Amino acid sequence: MNRDRDPRIGFVSLGCPKALVDSEQILTRLRTEGYDIAPSYEAADLVVINTCGFIDAAVAESLDAIGEALAENGKVIVTGCLGAKGSVVRDLHPSVLAVTGPHACEEVMAAVHAHLPRPHDPFLDLIPPQGVKLTPRHYAYLKISEGCNHRCTFCIIPQLRGDLVSRPVGEVLQEAEVLVRAGVKELLIVSQDTSAYGVDVRYRTGFWQGRPLKTQLTALATALGELGVWVRLHYVYPYPHVDDLIPLMAEGKLVPYLDVPLQHASPRILKAMKRPANADNALERIRRWRDICPELTLRSTFIVGFPGETEEDFKRLLEFLEMAELDRVGCFTYSPVEGAAANALPDAVPEEVKQDRQACLMELQAGISARRLQRKLGRTVTVLVDEHDAEEGVAIARSSADAPEIDGRVYVLDGAELPVGEFAAVRIVETDEHDLYAETVEKQESPRRSRQQGAARRRRSRGG
Repeated sequence: MNRDRDPRIGFVSLGCPKALVDSEQILTRLRTEGYDIAPSYEAADLVVINTCGFIDAAVAESLDAIGEALAENGKVIVTGCLGAKGSVVRDLHPSVLAVTGPHACEEVMAAVHAHLPRPHDPFLDLIPPQGVKLTPRHYAYLKISEGCNHRCTFCIIPQLRGDLVSRPVGEVLQEAEVLVRAGVKELLIVSQDTSAYGVDVRYRTGFWQGRPLKTQLTALATALGELGVWVRLHYVYPYPHVDDLIPLMAEGKLVPYLDVPLQHASPRILKAMKRPANADNALERIRRWRDICPELTLRSTFIVGFPGETEEDFKRLLEFLEMAELDRVGCFTYSPVEGAAANALPDAVPEEVKQDRQACLMELQAGISARRLQRKLGRTVTVLVDEHDAEEGVAIARSSADAPEIDGRVYVLDGAELPVGEFAAVRIVETDEHDLYAETVEKQESPRRSRQQGAARRRRSRGG
């Protein structure tokens, strides 16, 4: 290490938004203590890798990243969900300096201190109040709890992250306030089970701005709605009390968007999964939600090929999708996860059948998505600008129906001058299966140019 400069840490963050928040907390501590963050392996004195250990593909990606860092740098500390899976990391990479589990900021810092002593005089004023963020300046993930009380048979999250532990409501809101003051325009609320927030502390009363507030999702969401930014809820189980959130969306206090991980629609498969949901109840609840808030966007994820899934079970899932008309859908083929109870279930579905069912479901959903997006043609919507395509002179934005990186985009064809990180009013001039194409309200372009640019954009756009 060059003693004429502060020590430098390389950082690799893998996995879900919850892991990303863990990475942000570790990076904030590192910068608070005066460590510099290196942009490359060769510029770093050591490397920290926050891993994912949920499905086999994520495990492989994490192990490959560790191997690459060891080859390029040689000094590696591993944290995250893969670290909670016994000796998996050390069996393949015995030379790593340390291995910790998820949400283990203190353990990571102790390992860093042991192998790269912190600077004598850290410059605290270099750290922004909101900490170090890996997202663009205008949106941020806000994690409200750790762990999960459910025991879904396909999942090992409770083994990796433990049971539900809700953050104090005042602490959550204070962090949200700091983020908004720093320029964040959209807060994405994440946890493993957002609906269960506060269950572990029996909805204990906390305090924010001197007033009492329950540690409960509706109370938290109501308070977040006072901050004047987009508030988007992820990973919301369809419990009855979620109904109380929909009027807040209809009133414009929350983004009219719910990410509800339904996973299946066959009662038999849901029972085998130990999911706290019922397809018929979910359909009725969706209908009520849309009656209250017609602008509501619903996203969900589903698993096909779960052990024992028959053609009849899969047919029920397709029928559910046709009736529910969800706006955004992700579909995964069942993947055995080491330590998951579902591994012991009989009647495994052949891989070829899983792939066929996934393709069939996504083809059906593509048509549903295209129809729902077509209803927006000609409407004026508010978008948040994420970036520009300088070559095309196009602004790439999102509407309230689009969460970053997982949903569609709004391509503003004449949006070259729209500032990144700001809201804009646009009119929808074209749609496809996943994305919208728009023009600014102030300056409408000719329909011919819109269609031509839209077609070109579609040819370059991502798939399902």
